[in-house]
Amino acid sequence: MQKVAVLLSGSGRTLDNFHERILAGTLQAEIKVVISNIADALGLVKAEGYGYPAFHAVGNAAVNTILAGYDIELITLAGYLKLYQPPGQLKQRVLNIHPSLIPSFCGDGFYGHHVHEAVKARGCTVSGCTVHFANEVYDEGPIVVQKCVALDDADTPDDIADKVFAAECEAFPEAINLVDEKGVAYFWNR
Repeated sequence: MQKVAVLLSGSGRTLDNFHERILAGTLQAEIKVVISNIADALGLVKAEGYGYPAFHAVGNAAVNTILAGYDIELITLAGYLKLYQPPGQLKQRVLNIHPSLIPSFCGDGFYGHHVHEAVKARGCTVSGCTVHFANEVYDEGPIVVQKCVALDDADTPDDIADKVFAAECEAFPEAINLVDEKGVAYFWNR
């Protein structure tokens, strides 16, 4: 079972997903702490409601100071909209979800709705999500899980976002379970 920190910037929909799957016994994780760089993020309110320690912190140093008080094995970036640099002992233990099939529509500036608008503008017939380990460059760490979704010509960016988020709800827990099963080093060394 992975001891997890959740970093978020928004509504906490991914936190909801994690919490529900932990309760159902289908996610091999224990959430130790939730941190947001946005003081009034709905995700922090949800975390408190679930009984998780919840903090607002701006910047890597502040986040890492909070993390130092918890026994963490894996940091999950659940809609965290900043480039995060973990402390040395957690350097290869940061897992991110990206709303496209990397290497398409990724890198600096490609996040959230920007991705779905670009997918629509390009006329893609598929999109999806990628769970990957994060490093010091946006969206370049080793890939753990990818899920593909079919798109219709009539899909709007909002429709694409809904389809991709449904895939994310499956992919992120699957990735955490794979990391729990195979270990972090497997993905960095394969």
